[in-house]
Amino acid sequence: MSGEISPTGKGPGSSPELRASHADRDRVVDVLRIAAGDGMLTAEELDERLEAALSARTLGELAALTADLPPVSATGGLAGAEVKDVVRIEQVFSGPIERAGRWVLPRRLELAVTYCEVTLDFTDAVITHDTLRIDVAMTGKTLTLVTKPGIVVDTDGLQLVHSRVKHRQAPTSPATPVLLRVEVVGHKAHGRVVVRPLRRTFGQWLLRRPASPATGA
Repeated sequence: MSGEISPTGKGPGSSPELRASHADRDRVVDVLRIAAGDGMLTAEELDERLEAALSARTLGELAALTADLPPVSATGGLAGAEVKDVVRIEQVFSGPIERAGRWVLPRRLELAVTYCEVTLDFTDAVITHDTLRIDVAMTGKTLTLVTKPGIVVDTDGLQLVHSRVKHRQAPTSPATPVLLRVEVVGHKAHGRVVVRPLRRTFGQWLLRRPASPATGA
C-alpha cells in the first residue's frame, strides 16, 4: 500500500541483498521493542529478534524479523511520529504537568520545574529507545512516574534535599522483557518522587485483577 514503508526506512522496491546500515538496524530494533510493549512478541521472541537484528548484514535479514508485524505508516500515526533526542519542560508556579497516553518518548527529558505537579505515565507510551534519561531540576510538589511490567526506574542518581522517594514496582514475572530503563538523575528539593504502577479501577479491585492501560490511540 502507498504510505507504508518498511521498518528499515527503505521503500518496498529495495533489494534485500543491500547491506544494512546502523540506522536500518536501529529502526528495526525500535519496531521490535514497540511490538513487545504492545504484547505482540514474547520475552523470548524479543530477545531472539533483537540479537538477530543487531547482527543482520542485509536488508532482507532485517525484513524477515518484522514480516509478521504491522507496517510502519509513513504519513501520520505514532510509529511515524518524530522522535526527539531531547525534550525540555520548563514551568514555574503553574498548573500540573502531565504526559500520558500514546506519547512518544524522547531519548532524554529535561525537567526544570518549580512548584508544579509532574506526572509521567509510561503505561501506554511509545518506547523508541531502551533507555530514557530524565534530568531533574525540580523544587516542591510531587514528581510521579507511572510504570508497567517491563519498565524499570532507577532513582539512584537523584540528589534529594528535604524530599523522599516512594518506589512501588508492579509485580513482574521473570520472563517479562525489560522494555525501558528510566534513569532519573539531577536534583529534587522538597516534595516527593513517587514511582508506582497504574492504579486499578474499582471493578478491577473487586475482581482482584491488575490494572490495564486504556485502549485506543
